[in-house]
Amino acid sequence: MTDNGIVEQVLQIAVEAGREILDIYEKDYDVIEKADGSPVTVADHRAHELISRRLEPLIPLTPVLSEESSGITAAERMDWQRFWLVDPLDGTKEFIKRNGEFTVNIALIEAGLPVLGVVHTPVRAMSHFATVGQGAWRRTEGCDNERIESSHYNGGAARMVVSRSHSGSAVDRFREALAQCSGHGVETVSMGSALKVCLVAEGSADVYPRLGPTSEWDTGASHCILNESGGRIMDCAGNNLQYNKPSVLNPWFIAVGDPRYDWISVCPDLSG
Repeated sequence: MTDNGIVEQVLQIAVEAGREILDIYEKDYDVIEKADGSPVTVADHRAHELISRRLEPLIPLTPVLSEESSGITAAERMDWQRFWLVDPLDGTKEFIKRNGEFTVNIALIEAGLPVLGVVHTPVRAMSHFATVGQGAWRRTEGCDNERIESSHYNGGAARMVVSRSHSGSAVDRFREALAQCSGHGVETVSMGSALKVCLVAEGSADVYPRLGPTSEWDTGASHCILNESGGRIMDCAGNNLQYNKPSVLNPWFIAVGDPRYDWISVCPDLSG
């Protein structure tokens, strides 16, 4: 189900959703606050509608779970062995700020694990994508596909990417502990959306500690990409993230480029 034909179609769907988003990007639009306090715009809804409509016939009888979905209960989801997991506009805060750091995320989940992932960045006309066993790739409009690989880390100055809009004291503790453990400073880069995990996947960063709330649709696509690049996403106990749980909330996690390094012992007092 994850052959090249499927991947290409998902890439095209993500690109088309990106065009819908860019159509709104420079216009005036209303921002609505959802029940959890997070913002949503007409761009979120238009991308959601396009992606849901286009994915539905791609693999017959495969449901779609999107951040903008409604009416899908946990009890209903528990029967799903395979489904599409979508964030139609990841980084709505970055979209509102107009800094370009927002993405379209589409993942295919099978038996609780991501087997296909596409993260498209509309402003950059760039896509990161992967399927299980086929490696991780980056495509920029007008250029050939580039295979991407995460970086090895053997100590020394670490490159850490952090959320531009969501950080906090736990991330500060992790940064300080990493600097002390390595005996060197930590180079920190701020970024929005799933691009943070993609930076680790392409070897531009060593670690991304997400020590705060996220949902499954925030990570499904980039999780597959990082896995296939040689990296890993794990919770603060060292367990792999799982999908289609009774709650769609993820535990706190650390995305790393080199799973051989003992990132968990860097700051063992973390919990989420």
